[in-house]
Amino acid sequence: MWTVEKRYRRIEEVEIEEISNLMAKVKNCPWRQTFHIQPEIGLLNDPNGFSFYNGEYHLFYQWFPLGPVHGLKYWYHKKSKDLVNWENVGIAIRPNDYFDSHGAYSGSAIEHNGNLYFFYTGNTRDENWKRHPYQCIAVMDTNGHITKMEKPVISEIPKGYTDHFRDPKVWKENDTFYAVFGAQRTEETGCILLYSSLDLIEWTFEGEVGTNLEKFGFMWECPDYFELQNQGVLVFSPQGIEPEGDKFQNIYQSGYVLGERLDLEKKVLEHGQFIELDRGFDFYAPQTMLDPKGRRILVGWMGLPEIDYPTDKNEWAHCLTIPRELSIHEGKLLQKPIKELEKLRKEKVEIDTEIDNETRRFKGFYGESYELSAEFTNFTAEEFGIELRVGENEKTTIKYDSRTKQVIFDRSLSGEPVGEAFGTERKCTIGSSTLTFRIFVDTSSIELFINDGEEVFTGRIFPSKESQGIQFYAKGGAVNLETSLWQLDNSLNE
Repeated sequence: MWTVEKRYRRIEEVEIEEISNLMAKVKNCPWRQTFHIQPEIGLLNDPNGFSFYNGEYHLFYQWFPLGPVHGLKYWYHKKSKDLVNWENVGIAIRPNDYFDSHGAYSGSAIEHNGNLYFFYTGNTRDENWKRHPYQCIAVMDTNGHITKMEKPVISEIPKGYTDHFRDPKVWKENDTFYAVFGAQRTEETGCILLYSSLDLIEWTFEGEVGTNLEKFGFMWECPDYFELQNQGVLVFSPQGIEPEGDKFQNIYQSGYVLGERLDLEKKVLEHGQFIELDRGFDFYAPQTMLDPKGRRILVGWMGLPEIDYPTDKNEWAHCLTIPRELSIHEGKLLQKPIKELEKLRKEKVEIDTEIDNETRRFKGFYGESYELSAEFTNFTAEEFGIELRVGENEKTTIKYDSRTKQVIFDRSLSGEPVGEAFGTERKCTIGSSTLTFRIFVDTSSIELFINDGEEVFTGRIFPSKESQGIQFYAKGGAVNLETSLWQLDNSLNE
C-alpha cells in the first residue's frame, strides 16, 4: 500500500540493501528496453531540461526512485554526444529545500553566461496537504556541477489562477527571456501564462496567452512554445478533453496548435485547430529543443498518469520515446525519427513481393528489438497489415482498412493488458494510395511513423519473450509489399 509517507521518502534516507533489492527486481523484469531511456529503478515521467550545452546533449527526467508510483520527484540526468548513446550522470536536482520539499517538478533549460540554467517548479504541501508551487532556478557549470538558487524566482500565483501553475518552458528573444507556464483558471479551465525577464532572476507576469481554446479541459500541462519555418507552434498537454470520434481516446492528451508567431506585446497566438501529436496509447508531456544543426527535436514520456503498467510489479515504470525531428508540411507537424538512430542498425533483410488473401512470414523477419520499414502499394485488399511480436496466443496488429481508410493499432492480444479501460485500439484516417510504415520495436514498445511522420502511434506492449514472429497479411484482395528489417544493437545503453 503506497501511503503518503511511503511516497515521500527520500532516496538519501534509504539503506543500500533496499536499493539493491529494488535493482534486483528490475533486472529480473522481462520487459526492460534496449535502446530507450528508462529508469534504473522506480518511476520515470516527464522529460525535462532537454538541451545542448558544452558539446553534449542533456536530457533530464522526472524520477521517483523508490517504486513505480508518483511520489517525491527528483530530476535525473542523462547526457549524450549523439542522441543515441546515453550516459547516466545521476541525480541533478534534489527536492531538499523548502521551495521544492514535495518534489522538483518539470521545467526546461537555457544557456546563459556560459552556464546552463534550469527553470523548474518546486512543489510544496502544507500540513493540510494544500499545494503551493514555487518557480525555481538551478545552474549547471561546465564541470557539470549544479547549484540551486537559495530562493525561488517566482513565489506567488497570479490572481485569477489556482495552485496548478507549473512546468516553465523558457526561451530568449532579442535581449529578453520569456517563459510559458501551464496553468488553471479559478473556474477550473486550462490555459497558458506568459512571463518575461532580462536576467532569468527577476520575472514579470505578462498575462495569459490568448488562444481560441477558451474552455478546453481543466488544466494545461507542459507547454512548449517555439517557432519553426516562420510559424508559431504551441505544444501542450490538456487534461479533461472528452473523446471525439477517433481522437482524444487516452486518459489525457498531448498535442499542438500551429499558426502565426506569438504576439508577445498583445499576448495573442492566432492558430488553427488542436492536433494530437501522437495517435497511440502511451504518449504525454513532450519537450523540444533546438539543436546545433538547427533541428527542432522532440522527446516524450512513453506513459500516462494514473495508469497501471505490468512493469509495476518489478518496481519500475515507463521510458522516454526515441527523439523525433519536427517539420511543418501543409499545416501539420511531421515527426521523423532522428537520422542518428541509423547507428543502431545491424544486418538488413529485405523482401519485395505481393500478398494476396494470405498471411506470410519471411526468413530473417523476427525479433524483439528491431526497425522495420514497409511500403504498401497497388492495394485491392479490403484489409492488410503487419502482425508484430507474434507468439502462440499473442500478436500486436497494425493494419489498414481500405473501406474506412483507417490505420488501426490493435494491442488487444499484445500480452499482459494495460489501460484496457481506455480501449485496446487506436485509429486515424489516412487517405493515400501509397502507405509507408516505419516501425521501431523494442522489448516492450512500438513506435509507428506513417507516411514520413504524417501520423505517429506510440504504444507499450508486454508480450512474452518467446513472441518474436512477424507476419504480413492481406484479406479480400492483394497488396504489393516492399519491406526491410534491421536488427538493432541492444548493447549501447547497457
